[in-house]
Amino acid sequence: MHSRFASRLCACALALYLSGCVGVLVHVVKHIQKKATEPAESVTGTGAVPAAVRAALEDAVKHGAPGVTAIVMRHGAVLFRVDVGTIAHDAPLPVASATKWMTAALVMSVVDEGRLSLDAPVSNYLPAFKGPASEVTLRELLAQTSGEGSIEDGVDIRQDPRITLAQSAAQIASRPLVDAPGTVFKYGGPGFQVAGAAVEAVTGKRWAQLFDDRIARPLGMAHTSWLHLPAHGVSPAETLNPLLQGGVVTTADDYMRFLGMLVEDGKVGNRRILSARAVDEMEALQTLGKPMAYVPPGARSRGDAQYALGNWCETWDTEHRCTLVSSPGAFGSFPWIDRQSGLYGIFFTRDRATHVADDFIRARRIIIGTYAAKDQARIS
Repeated sequence: MHSRFASRLCACALALYLSGCVGVLVHVVKHIQKKATEPAESVTGTGAVPAAVRAALEDAVKHGAPGVTAIVMRHGAVLFRVDVGTIAHDAPLPVASATKWMTAALVMSVVDEGRLSLDAPVSNYLPAFKGPASEVTLRELLAQTSGEGSIEDGVDIRQDPRITLAQSAAQIASRPLVDAPGTVFKYGGPGFQVAGAAVEAVTGKRWAQLFDDRIARPLGMAHTSWLHLPAHGVSPAETLNPLLQGGVVTTADDYMRFLGMLVEDGKVGNRRILSARAVDEMEALQTLGKPMAYVPPGARSRGDAQYALGNWCETWDTEHRCTLVSSPGAFGSFPWIDRQSGLYGIFFTRDRATHVADDFIRARRIIIGTYAAKDQARIS
């Protein structure tokens, strides 16, 4: 398409130049540039894209996202996939904090085996943790209530990608806790590195290899890799210290495969990746009643959202089981599951979350409302 545009532009330019119509040439160039920046769209799937959803995605592009892929599924079927703006159909993008959901899942696979316990002191697995830090649990690490600070401290982000997760955890253990374990929620601290070091300690395997063996390969996630961001030029193969709260690079399709496994309570087809209990634990409210001392700007659009294990709990039932969960990242990508309707999806992009979060929340609200109305109409 771009080559045809270029050929047409060159032909027009030559003809207009020879005729002396410079003003017309300027008008043509501006028109083509305008068309190139307007949201383009391609749609696949069994359902229609509600007009208001399309408008919300176009607004995200207007607000700064170069392009957005939106995928919505239910019962394993694609209801719709729409690409708006400039984004490759299979673009691998860093998803920032959407990584946390995948990290929690791999930790829970080891909990399923009994090699780790959510509620045992982390010092059982990592003896470098002493004093008050020795009592921190995996549950607190994944719920971001472990007392090790917030993303504002940047402890894990500043680390070298080439050190091991054990060395990463040892550096974290050498720092005093900021808060007493289990008392305060602060988003984005280095606790996920500690959880990952515990996983490596009891399995004897590198994090990325274990994720590939247990989750990526069984789910067909062929385009997902782990980096330390910033990567400093270090490739995934050389990265021994992936940023476990924000280092995944993946595609929209790969992430949807991961969500589909969670929606099916830990299964893909006849193969079990996680126990149903593990998925329930991941979606159990952890922070209600605790001070939310640091919440990232992109999360403030979601009202009274609390935290579960590696994902946000936006709504919950009387038993504190999450009914709407998500794990949006600072780079804009926004995966979610609505347990009440059975809908799940992702808004996939690379832009600041603060630019696009409101548009994606609006689009999701319309999607859930539209299908809830259709369901009600069928019942009636």
